[in-house]
Amino acid sequence: MSHPRSTSMSVDPPKFKLDLDQFIATALSSTPASLHAYFEKFKSLYERKLWHQLTKTLFAFMDVPEAKPFRIDTFSGFVRDFESKINQLRLVELAVKIHKDIDNPQAQLEFLTSLSPRLSTAAQDGPAGVLLLATIAHAKLMYGDVEGAKTDMDESLKKMDQVSDRPDMENVVRAACYAVGADFFKARGEYSPYYKNSLLFLACIDVERDITPEDRLMRAHDLALSAFLSEDIYNFGELLMHPILSALDNTPHDWLKKLLFTFNEGSIGKFEALAPLFPKEPILQHSYPFLRQKSVSCLSLRAFLLVAPRIDRNNLSFDTIARETHLPLDEVEHLIMKGLSLQLIKGTLDQPAQTARITWVQPRVLNREQIGSLAKRLEDWVARLDDVEQRLVEGNGEGKPVTIAA
Repeated sequence: MSHPRSTSMSVDPPKFKLDLDQFIATALSSTPASLHAYFEKFKSLYERKLWHQLTKTLFAFMDVPEAKPFRIDTFSGFVRDFESKINQLRLVELAVKIHKDIDNPQAQLEFLTSLSPRLSTAAQDGPAGVLLLATIAHAKLMYGDVEGAKTDMDESLKKMDQVSDRPDMENVVRAACYAVGADFFKARGEYSPYYKNSLLFLACIDVERDITPEDRLMRAHDLALSAFLSEDIYNFGELLMHPILSALDNTPHDWLKKLLFTFNEGSIGKFEALAPLFPKEPILQHSYPFLRQKSVSCLSLRAFLLVAPRIDRNNLSFDTIARETHLPLDEVEHLIMKGLSLQLIKGTLDQPAQTARITWVQPRVLNREQIGSLAKRLEDWVARLDDVEQRLVEGNGEGKPVTIAA
């Protein structure tokens, strides 16, 4: 989002002027004694023009729970005076940190947008401007201005890509862009882009430090639902390995974690065992036919092919596939074609001969049992190599190993 530049015809707003002694005196008379040391330090650092140390002290102050009722006034009545002298990204971070202290959504939005023209031109075009724009987009989304949110969200993502290689680019900026993207697509019920943006957001933060236990639970819950309901997400590996899923443990939603691993395994029996729990999530119950098709057909086909010896994959009969996936024989051809279109598998099928040749299967996260199966296949492969070597030695007639050119 571009910001208007001052022209010779424009009228600049009156410059903010701080009365430091008055501000400090008012703060000391209206805040708890536990905060007084901060304000005294503010005064000392301000008078010595130690802007970096003052910025760090402000962040420490903003993190104190007792300071919450005074954060907006401190920003508007104190920081406003020297905001051009401190790191502009840190300035925006301070505003982002406290803007939700304002109860009225429209006032929140006005607080953020009023900061935009006060940033330096370089800051508006850099990470600080991207962070502010993404936060404004999020505030618009919460306010109900979906179209305005989308416009600012798209612009923030575009600007993020433009400054992504700058040395002053930080994950806090990326996190803000992906967070508004995730919430936007959640509001629209678009499962795949929500899943992508949400995982990217989590990759930019410290999950334990930066989001509350309640938010971790909600994020894990929503990620699980989006993985199930997306029409093009068939590989849950990144989510299954992410610590966010531990938020579901020992909660009423812990069965969703089990269902995720069941989908990954392609286990028909485990899927059907968990099906009675679907009414706990009406959207899953409503989508049961799609989920069963996704789990029982496509994912169970992949699970079967991953453990099937390669020699068998070269000439798989439709009868075998129907038996392993619990599908009627006349639906196997469609299943293979769907797997090919989703790039879960690669290969060819011979409809007249009712066979398929599978040359590649999409990898997935393996459990202990599946790792054991893979290890057994490797042992069998090594044994076959030993057998070939032995036959080559015996066939040489002189008991000497046969050298095979590369």
